[in-house]
Amino acid sequence: MGSYHDLVVFKMSRQLTIMTYKNVISKLPPSETYALSSQIRRAVTSITFNIAEGFGRKTIKDRIHFLYIARGSAYELEAQLITCMDIGYLTKEELLPVMQMQDQTTRILMRLIRSYELKC
Repeated sequence: MGSYHDLVVFKMSRQLTIMTYKNVISKLPPSETYALSSQIRRAVTSITFNIAEGFGRKTIKDRIHFLYIARGSAYELEAQLITCMDIGYLTKEELLPVMQMQDQTTRILMRLIRSYELKC
């Protein structure tokens, strides 16, 4: 088995982080630095970090657990992006590329989780 660095979902989560920082966080007002912006940063980085942490665990069951945490963070990010749109910080068009990448990352993540669950 290779490294988690080789996983498509790990690469996608890194790209999602970059897109989120450039297309969302950088455009939020300074008043959100310690609120919504901070929450978004924690959620998007949590996806990548939990994929990596899961691969550092001894059992497949532990790995699955951390992949589910990553999936939860992906859904949290989605809700935060919707909030940015609802509040009027960003338009649907501005958020669309990030939301599409979030959706693709979540789908690939779920496929990985299912493949591990079949091994248990």
